[in-house]
Amino acid sequence: MSLKDFRVKDDADQERVTQPQPRFTRKQITTAIWFVALMSLTAIILYPLLWLFLSTFKDNSEFGSNQGLLPEDPTFDNYLKVFEGIAGVPMWRFFANSAFIAIMATFGTLLSSSMAAYAFARIKFKGVGIFFAAMIGTLLLPFHVVIIPQYILFNNLGMIDTYWPLILPKFLATEAFFVFLIVQFMRGIPREMDEAARVDGAGHVRTFTSIMLPLIQPALVTSAIFSFIWTWNDFLAPLMYITSPEKYPLPIALRLYNDQTSTSDFGATVTASFLALIPILLFFLVFQRFLVAGVATQGLKG
Repeated sequence: MSLKDFRVKDDADQERVTQPQPRFTRKQITTAIWFVALMSLTAIILYPLLWLFLSTFKDNSEFGSNQGLLPEDPTFDNYLKVFEGIAGVPMWRFFANSAFIAIMATFGTLLSSSMAAYAFARIKFKGVGIFFAAMIGTLLLPFHVVIIPQYILFNNLGMIDTYWPLILPKFLATEAFFVFLIVQFMRGIPREMDEAARVDGAGHVRTFTSIMLPLIQPALVTSAIFSFIWTWNDFLAPLMYITSPEKYPLPIALRLYNDQTSTSDFGATVTASFLALIPILLFFLVFQRFLVAGVATQGLKG
């Protein structure tokens, strides 16, 4: 290579070095746009929760004049009023009632739904298709259609003003949605596992408890989350069956702040509503990591 060629190459290298490089790449700009868009969407979704929290510090007089985010004159009177209770019942009692109902209902739903799902998905018996179709058909049946028959049944059994009507049906696999969810998950598990367990002498009980339950953990966690939230927020069923104020769950107790006088106590209602949301958020935050971990491990099955 001649000296002239070296000079041409050196000039080209210097021109390449001195040429201005783009400050941001196209990928970085796209990532920044998506980040801003997602943060904006998150802010819109969380705004009602933030407004609810900050409204707990507003006085009753502000709810008619101040619809903004920040309270004009922050006060803790709403929290003091809520913790004092209502109708002679302390607020912790309403929380305890809701927690008891939600925990028992969730446990009953998981136990009965998983057992029914195992029968539909793993046991061959005459008419299994008809029974499964009938179970799926109950999803199309509105809850309001069976309100009166259920009330008459529990009334004849002497269970009105008790928690039995709210808990007992959960242990009888009446939640067709969760049964269907777990059945579909079980059908994705290879049947060779059942055959291997049968060769080792395991029956249906051992196969269900030792093999199926650990493998369907994501479906169980999903069912637990939805069952707990739905039961915690249920208003109609407790309104029908519970008559004693000391047995009220939180959704019924919230109504008392609007029915006790001719004027509604908006400050106490908003504060009690915010406190009622905290257990739901905590329950979801605790169990969602098990859900994500379980779903992630399903991709490793082969």
